[in-house]
Amino acid sequence: MGNRGMEDLIPLVNRLRDALSSVGESCSLHLPQIAVVGGQSAGKSSVLENFVGRDFLPRGSGIVTRRPLILQLLSDNTEYGEFLHCQGKKFTDFDEIRKEIETETHRLTGSNKAISPVPIHLRIHSPHVLNLTLVDLPGITKVPVGDQPTDIEYQVRDMIMQYICKENCLILAVTPANTDLANSDALKLAKDVDPQGLRTIGVITKLDLMDEGTNARQILENKLLPLRRGYIGVVNRSQKDIDGKKDIKEALRAEKEFFLSHPAYKHMSEKMGTPYLQRILNQQFTNHIRDTLPAFRSHLQSQLLALKKEAEDYMQFNPNDPARRTKTLLQLVQRFAVDFEKLIEGSGDKVDTVNLSGGAKINRIFHERFPYELIKIGSDEGKLRTEINYAIRNTHGVRTGLFTPDTAFEAIVKKQISMLKGPCVQFIDMVSQELTTTLYQCIDKLSSFPKLRDETERIVTTEIRELETKCRDQVMLLIDIQVAYINTKHEDFVGFNNSPQMHNHTNTKIAARIGGKQGVAPHSSLIVIRKGWLTINNIGIMKGGAKAYWFILSAENLSWFKDDKEKEKKYMLPLDNLKLRDVEKGFMSSKYVFAIFNTELRNVYKDYKCLELACNSQEELDSWKASLLRAGVYPEKVAVDEQGNGPPETLSDPQLERQVETISNLVDSYMGIIYKTVRDLMPKTMMHLMINSVKEFISSELLAQLYALGECSALMDESPEQQQHRVEVLQKHAALKEALAAIGEISTSTCTTPLPPPVDSSWIKPSSLPKTAASGKPGIRSHAPPVPRVPSAGPKSSPNGSRQHTSQQNRTPALVPRRLPPAIPSVK
Repeated sequence: MGNRGMEDLIPLVNRLRDALSSVGESCSLHLPQIAVVGGQSAGKSSVLENFVGRDFLPRGSGIVTRRPLILQLLSDNTEYGEFLHCQGKKFTDFDEIRKEIETETHRLTGSNKAISPVPIHLRIHSPHVLNLTLVDLPGITKVPVGDQPTDIEYQVRDMIMQYICKENCLILAVTPANTDLANSDALKLAKDVDPQGLRTIGVITKLDLMDEGTNARQILENKLLPLRRGYIGVVNRSQKDIDGKKDIKEALRAEKEFFLSHPAYKHMSEKMGTPYLQRILNQQFTNHIRDTLPAFRSHLQSQLLALKKEAEDYMQFNPNDPARRTKTLLQLVQRFAVDFEKLIEGSGDKVDTVNLSGGAKINRIFHERFPYELIKIGSDEGKLRTEINYAIRNTHGVRTGLFTPDTAFEAIVKKQISMLKGPCVQFIDMVSQELTTTLYQCIDKLSSFPKLRDETERIVTTEIRELETKCRDQVMLLIDIQVAYINTKHEDFVGFNNSPQMHNHTNTKIAARIGGKQGVAPHSSLIVIRKGWLTINNIGIMKGGAKAYWFILSAENLSWFKDDKEKEKKYMLPLDNLKLRDVEKGFMSSKYVFAIFNTELRNVYKDYKCLELACNSQEELDSWKASLLRAGVYPEKVAVDEQGNGPPETLSDPQLERQVETISNLVDSYMGIIYKTVRDLMPKTMMHLMINSVKEFISSELLAQLYALGECSALMDESPEQQQHRVEVLQKHAALKEALAAIGEISTSTCTTPLPPPVDSSWIKPSSLPKTAASGKPGIRSHAPPVPRVPSAGPKSSPNGSRQHTSQQNRTPALVPRRLPPAIPSVK
């Protein structure tokens, strides 16, 4: 065979398969194998029986092989078979092997000719076989028969693809000689996944059934329709021979005689027949194992390394040892406390690059959501002037006042301060919700112990609710303290004497109040507040769809560009007299929309009264709103007071108008101080009374409260899923170690047979649309199932011992569009 010293490689793969199949890893670890592919009645089963020299496979019409059969042939002095699902039982009667295959197939697939991807493992020991491992797959079918599923063709193709798409699988493409080889289903599927023919071996059956005067000489010589690994011809028993119980040994002698006596084949008879095919498969399969073994070993080592830490933890954990239970409880609570603190403080080992979480979301609430909610309650100038008007007139009563009443100022200010309670309570609720979300995010790691998880969740959630109530009471107290005394002597308050000078600077003070800026600032047009992508919704409706632009918001204008290179400016919109309003999200839309409009009813852009701007998430929407507030663009509010008095009356009294203007400026000045104070105190209050307290409670009090329950042993009861997972991890860890130990016993420093040179295989047409019988036109079905993506097995060893990458890395992976199942006809 040219592989002396490699006789143990195929038994090695069998040992690996047995070790890994116990933990369900046989397919995912991509063990080297040979997949037998062909149409129904192509002779696949006869080829396998000729290898063994026994009748042991089920026979019949239609699909007989309905589950993959992983057949391991081992050269041995005695002859018997054994199944992986019947370990310890040896089958010396091959009729019993056939019955067991039929019984095991029927157990999963039933009697309706359905198929199942769950394989049957059969190992046959015999002195008449060479070491081989083959996978007998269901035959490719076209038309459902009887009560078969209507999509049986696509189920079979899907199953075949799951095997042959793997780079470590050799493909034995079986095609009858009495059919058109260029239309072979087996070769078409092999071409889809192996376009360069590195893994495909052609087998031509039924050479004795070709029409008189025809032969397959040029095909078998690999001249007419070449394959890189070539073709091997075989002659199987006919159905008459099988029914007549013709002995396989006699059939092999007849096959040899056929090739020796046939004038078209006798010159190459030594390279034809079942024995030669078996030797070639043994040689090429051994070479294939040798080439893929280094990469396969690396794959096993990476799997073992990934499992090592978890397996060691499970080895140390004894569910019946109270000391181990207590130690595990302590470790889990400490890890939970560390994870919670890392998520809040932002120092986690694994940083989420897709979504905000934990402390980052709370920071956004502090500096974007809360300021926006604050400014919304005081942004309607018209409503404020109406309230001042009513307050002044109600203060004077039946008399006409000569001076601006300070009682009206205090009444308005106290009302404005009291209105802060709503946003503050909402602020507390948002922070509390984020803490609870962070708790759930961390507590999932305790899901292996359901009682511990439930109790931890209950204890911490109760503590968060108690701290939330305490924090709410403290915030309400802070608001009441501000209401209790209006300090008109505050150093930042303008006072009655300076209030007229405030008339022209109201917007500037509001902007400073929102932005929190102090000192000398650069020119406002140069201050860039925010950049980002936004979609203009309403303009795109007339032009074939909404379009995204790159927006830049400064202190004086809103500009947008074609892209983020900022070279082609589309428009620059001044912010004067602009306001924003929310736009309801569409039923089918995934965008979050807000609108900008002019308070003087002027066009905002060209002929449009407003611009509807859309972003991709609620977080972006909140951030843009907060940025627009900093630039002085406030949300729209309807000017209707609590009694429904409607819009303000026109002030016909000049003296009253001056008093309203004076108090309005004073209220703006004083509320600027209040807003600044509240914006500063609220995050500090939340951090001290709630966030830090929760962290401290989890790190120092949680464990004590868990011990106080008096059920420490019950807390550490594993869930059934966790028990099963622990057993599977330990089994998989042991199987991987056993597999690596088996590989370590084999030396691969031996000779090998080089791969044949490339040939032109363009004659094989890719899988195409099925034709309808009547018209010959493509039917409603599409292409074959897609080829699953399998990562490259890594570098291979070249024949001269040097390392090189497989030539397949330079080819384009085969893309086979998925076929849709045919529609089930309705029965009237």
